[in-house]
Amino acid sequence: MAVIVKYVVERNGEEKMTFTSKSEADAYDKMLDMADELFVLLNESNLIEEESMQEELSMFLAQNREEVLVALGAKKAPKKKAAKPEVVADASDEEAA
Repeated sequence: MAVIVKYVVERNGEEKMTFTSKSEADAYDKMLDMADELFVLLNESNLIEEESMQEELSMFLAQNREEVLVALGAKKAPKKKAAKPEVVADASDEEAA
């Protein structure tokens, strides 16, 4: 018989997600905490009246935390690796072959 360890993220008695690693479960729980705080902020703004839209937007922002931090200037954008230039054979190279 195999023993399987599962980490369950639960909110208000409701099971949200199950993970096989503690670090993934902790990261998801932290993301939900951020979404909760963003929801409160959006609710206080009175810019979006529908609660469901506030909830969706807060989840989106929490899920895209890194990009939001870059957009707010709180974090530098990761440097993109320069693509290696492709070597394109011109017609004279093909004729010589």
